[in-house]
Amino acid sequence: MKNLLALIIVSMLTACGGGGGGGSSNGPTVNPNDNWLVDITYVRDGGPGKDGIPSIDSPVYLSIQDATFMRDSDIVIGIKINGIARAYPHSIMNWHEIVNIETAGDYHSLIYCPLTGTAALWTIPTEFSNKTFGVSGILYNSNIIPYDRETDSNWVQMLAQSVNGNKRGDFIEENAVIETRWDTWIAMNPNTTVLSEVTGFSRNYNNYPYGSYLADTNLLFDVANDDSRLHPKKRVLGINNNGVNKVYNLDDFSVGIDVINENPGSAGYVVIGSAGLNFAIAYSSVASDGTQLTFTALQDSLPAVMVDNEGNEYDSLGNAISGDRLGQKLTLESDFIAFWFAWVAIHPNPTIN
Repeated sequence: MKNLLALIIVSMLTACGGGGGGGSSNGPTVNPNDNWLVDITYVRDGGPGKDGIPSIDSPVYLSIQDATFMRDSDIVIGIKINGIARAYPHSIMNWHEIVNIETAGDYHSLIYCPLTGTAALWTIPTEFSNKTFGVSGILYNSNIIPYDRETDSNWVQMLAQSVNGNKRGDFIEENAVIETRWDTWIAMNPNTTVLSEVTGFSRNYNNYPYGSYLADTNLLFDVANDDSRLHPKKRVLGINNNGVNKVYNLDDFSVGIDVINENPGSAGYVVIGSAGLNFAIAYSSVASDGTQLTFTALQDSLPAVMVDNEGNEYDSLGNAISGDRLGQKLTLESDFIAFWFAWVAIHPNPTIN
């Protein structure tokens, strides 16, 4: 069934002129002598080849008013760099997977994997002259393996680590992203811009390139650690840090905003989530000065989503936007919104909240 589905999707993508991946689940596709950090049993050729899925290296942005193609219910990946908020629609990211971003001299790569439902914003190492990543065309446990165009090293998105090449073993700095509805992101960031469909590539961004993949139980590639406790494509927020391996089902949050204070102490963290607003994220609850904070949800107060025990209010990206800690930022936890199968493939046997 996996092979048949993969062939169907590859055929569909070819007819559409390229884009997202498909492939075979037969055997690893890398040389075992290439010194990989991960089990190459689950490293697969995604199909289109290196840069066959083209990154967007010169992104164009539109104002809210000019983004007439956007609907309130569209899912976007929201980021804020140097105070500048931008949104990246899933409908475009499904076809390109990586956007390379320059903001006031700072360089980042936004990386989205449609097969695992994961988004990450990486800070490009300052020592890199070529400050872009591309799509390698290979996957680990169905998760995208970007390659850096400086050293040609391969990195696993969900590990934020180079697993092959000159940078093997290195980790990369991650930044907060919010995946949510377009109307929610606007309420959180009324001055946002959004990635334009004018990308320089001919793609039908109204067409989801993976058929029934989001709803069915089929996977395109073999993955480790099959776990049937949840539907494979259930969206969860996963935490893997300080010995904690735990997931939060996005559907279990309330319509309003929920705040969960976990593990008070040196490894404490806070989870913020909303089923109605369709977002979830986690931060360390230890402030930069070492103070352990506790948080309470704020309702109908966007962009503020929570307040700490000192009276400081925070937005969804962890920024203190009022109070004595104004301008401070909470530390992002090691977390992802991911499909259930993808989280357990890399972080087996998590606790379900």
